[in-house]
Amino acid sequence: MAQIKVNDLTFAYESSYDTIFEHVSFTIDTSWKLGFIGRNGKGKTTFLNLLLGKYDYSGSISMDVPCDYFPYKISPEDGEKTAEELMDQWKPGVESWRVMCELSELAVDMELLYRPLRTLSFGEKTKVMLAVLFAGENDFLLIDEPTNHLDKEAREIVKTYLSGKKGFILVSHDRDLLDACVDHVLVLQKSTIEVQSGNFSTWWDNKERADAFARAENEKHLKEIGRLKGAMQQSQRWATKSENTKIGFDPIKEHDRSKNTRGYIGAKTKKMESRVKVFEQRMEKNIEEKEGLLQDVEQIRDLRLSPLTHFRDRLVETRELSLRYPDADAPVFSDLTFEIRNGERVFLQGRNGCGKTSLIKAILRAAGATHTEESDFLLDGRLEVAPHLQISYINQDTSHLHGDLRMHAFEHGVDYSLFLAVLRQLALEQAQFDKNTEEFSEGQKKKVLIATSLLTPAHLYIWDEPLNYVDVFSRMQLEKLIEEYAPTMLIVEHDVRFRDRMATKVIDM
Repeated sequence: MAQIKVNDLTFAYESSYDTIFEHVSFTIDTSWKLGFIGRNGKGKTTFLNLLLGKYDYSGSISMDVPCDYFPYKISPEDGEKTAEELMDQWKPGVESWRVMCELSELAVDMELLYRPLRTLSFGEKTKVMLAVLFAGENDFLLIDEPTNHLDKEAREIVKTYLSGKKGFILVSHDRDLLDACVDHVLVLQKSTIEVQSGNFSTWWDNKERADAFARAENEKHLKEIGRLKGAMQQSQRWATKSENTKIGFDPIKEHDRSKNTRGYIGAKTKKMESRVKVFEQRMEKNIEEKEGLLQDVEQIRDLRLSPLTHFRDRLVETRELSLRYPDADAPVFSDLTFEIRNGERVFLQGRNGCGKTSLIKAILRAAGATHTEESDFLLDGRLEVAPHLQISYINQDTSHLHGDLRMHAFEHGVDYSLFLAVLRQLALEQAQFDKNTEEFSEGQKKKVLIATSLLTPAHLYIWDEPLNYVDVFSRMQLEKLIEEYAPTMLIVEHDVRFRDRMATKVIDM
């Protein structure tokens, strides 16, 4: 049973003033199924790279086992190669028969090993890489967000597969996946790092209780400070008043006082000042004891939304709709009939490649949206959208983001100050505001798109996989927002917890 011991770890990127880790110490066991949880930008992927020895750092990381990382890198040239040709490059010394055994657990046909990677879907590549990853012996595996972009069926297969494995760190924001697959959690909190046994829900229940206790203790602390301040100020006033009577007196009005009284008053004043000093010391001790009481309390801040109300009740309607690309042998989908009414939250569900994003592009084109690329698909059947329909759209792709946040706000017609305020509510660090969006993590880029959408007044919010890479706390924020403001939405999202809680209608494609 090997352990990974982290002692006094401190790390910051050379190009950044931000310290990612500062004097961090903890120990984890390499036999654990460890879930790695934290806000976007807190350093989860960075820590995995530190375990792989990619960066210099101060402090120490001691480990007796080699690490391997998912996903493997694929260059443009690798697209023409097969997984069978690449597996030894990904994991030197791996044996093909072991990879085949793992593929059978993932319900994957062996012929995928012999097809060029460019011909594989995203889900197929994920499964092949996981099979290679787990085909070794004695490695401690670092798995970085394996279910992003996977459809429901593929997620279930990966979830079942990982639940039967051990000896890994799993970075994921999918609460359902974490609950099914991990027995310990490593949490990057606001100011500290915590290691705890159990899955995500176990940790979250404990955290909610701990946060509630910390808030209650903080309230008591503030009341105690207030009481001490009041008593201190009263004693200070008495001491000042007494000190002012020490010199000079009216012999007619104060006939019982003599010059010798001055010493008595001075002693009395000194005693009062001593009492004030004791109060100050008590306050400092109280503050010192309670300092940091709320440092790790997770604030799920309330977001705001101002959805528009359309004069028509039915905003989108399809009847026996089919969509085909010009060079395709068959339609992407056919005979699709559904509608979106005011106040509904419609989720599109189906396997990757079934046409969910294509349907969204068709609706955007029919509504005359200017913020979507030209599409050359052909439609057959009926697709109607309400006239003058305002749509706020989140694209699943973030590669189009460029420039700084001020430029982004200007290009999308949103108020810059409000834009930054929403990003802060989504826990984007203020240090990010001066960077170009190309430097952001994928989760931070998604938050830029989400904030832009929230600030765009719309009758219909169309979100295409908005939660990929977005941390679990921000997902909770969005759930609370949608429940409170009840906007009309069309959403593609594979997070089961999010869909089950938010959907008023699910369209199975």
